[in-house]
Amino acid sequence: MSRRKPLSTIVSESLTERITSGEWAPGAQLPTEAELGEEFQVSRTVVREAIARLRSAGLVVPQQGRGVFVSEAPQPQSFSISEEVLQTLPETIALLELRLSVEVEAAGLCAERRTDAEAAAIRALMEQVDAQRADPAAVPIHYDYDFHLQIAKGSRNELMLGFLDYLRPLIVMRFQLGHIVLPELKDAYYARIHSEHDRIVAAIEAGDPLAAREAMRTHLANSLERVRAFAAAAAKGAKGPQPVAPQAARDLIAGFPPGRRQ
Repeated sequence: MSRRKPLSTIVSESLTERITSGEWAPGAQLPTEAELGEEFQVSRTVVREAIARLRSAGLVVPQQGRGVFVSEAPQPQSFSISEEVLQTLPETIALLELRLSVEVEAAGLCAERRTDAEAAAIRALMEQVDAQRADPAAVPIHYDYDFHLQIAKGSRNELMLGFLDYLRPLIVMRFQLGHIVLPELKDAYYARIHSEHDRIVAAIEAGDPLAAREAMRTHLANSLERVRAFAAAAAKGAKGPQPVAPQAARDLIAGFPPGRRQ
């Protein structure tokens, strides 16, 4: 069952659309709280929460005694998350824990059972995925899922492969990589993930199941801890969507150097 969006989110999204579409030009004054409350049939408290989101995004500025106005120039958007992301974080963490229990063994079996052609295909796919380095705001956090499925395929266990394929729509699109990676940290993050991927592939190529299991455990445990740290940082703010401080986002990356077991 899908969760209903909070009223303040509905109002803020509607107001944002009016601003970004140009319906409300820079410098335009927003309707009063009472007028917006009447239009959306919500309380003034809900309207204030919606306006606070727009202020946080740099879309509007208040002027003492005059009202709230659309910003004259775009402001840098806060590093923030929505209620929808906050609500799915516990399930995302649970799914990562489930993946860890299955994929560690899949990597070991792949190292034992893969053909040379399959090992080459796994490395080729890894290089293709890791070379993209797209804008974190435009890709899902689990952008490397095809790479993981290729390893499961090499395990020769159809149930493992089928199970992980079943999980794909449940986990891949939960939230974007941009939620935990600031633009200036993009290259460092992608390099770190490539290092973790390369350790997995090298162990599979070497036919070393113990090393493959350990490398996969490290990779997924690091991913799990990054999401847990993100959830903890997000929850510190208050009830509802709060900005995640840039320093907290940096810490999520800095705390996990390549190959380090968390």
